[in-house]
Amino acid sequence: MVTYESRQAQRPVGATASASARALCRRREELGKFLKARRARLAPEDFGMPGGSRRRTPGLRREELAALAGVGVTWYTWLEQGREINASVQVLDALARTLQLDRAEREHLYWLAEASPLLTGTARRPIPAEVREIVASLDPLPASLTNGRFDILLSNDASEELFWDWHEMPCIHKNTLWCCITEPSAREKFPQYEQEMPYLVARLRAVYARHVDDPDWEEDIRRLSSLSGEFTRLWARHEVADAEPRVRTFIHQKAGPVTFTVTELEIPVLPEARLTVYTPADEQTRARLPLTRRTR
Repeated sequence: MVTYESRQAQRPVGATASASARALCRRREELGKFLKARRARLAPEDFGMPGGSRRRTPGLRREELAALAGVGVTWYTWLEQGREINASVQVLDALARTLQLDRAEREHLYWLAEASPLLTGTARRPIPAEVREIVASLDPLPASLTNGRFDILLSNDASEELFWDWHEMPCIHKNTLWCCITEPSAREKFPQYEQEMPYLVARLRAVYARHVDDPDWEEDIRRLSSLSGEFTRLWARHEVADAEPRVRTFIHQKAGPVTFTVTELEIPVLPEARLTVYTPADEQTRARLPLTRRTR
């Protein structure tokens, strides 16, 4: 079993009020972009209004959304512009209903509007021995422990060997998202790449709401954006998603196609950490699983 040290934001001791103000400003800016992106995906026809042919931009106009949600157009404009105004839960509920947000998007909205409890204890913590034992004991099922940024904190031997030949060059990222985005052959080895990458970036965006202006997070996003135009485009969509069961197929060098049901479990003693387990989705994969091992 392999353990990786999680990266941690290095804030100066005794952070000043200016740092908090900067984070608040960035969070409001993020909220405005999210609202604008969600507004753009709605059409007047969705609400029984005429679309017209003179619209310069897609989606509802600000005044249309404000009217449908029952809020003042000036107030909503200021909210979308990131100005310093307060929004009650009732108003946010009205916006969420009008914007037709799903549960993950609604939670994302509340985080950005600071309408949810502030999480504490998200800094790096030692991985308890019992969690390590659980991950190891799941072998021969591939299993790993990741955080909200998809850093791989811990993985068992089955997981290490399943993805041993994933990279053409030795892996330096130890991060699920980075390993997909930066690997030139990822599309060949991962047939669902086009479907799964938007999902993974949406997952990252959802957790990002809790870490706006966190130096470690901001640096990760900056580097990914500079490396990948694909990531930049997906990140700009402001889509958010919750964890959900997935079916993924990988083309293994020795075993050939192997298909897994991917299940994620929360670890209460480690905030934002999730245990990801790959279970064979069919008998063919179950029979081929031993072929993914290097030492057995």
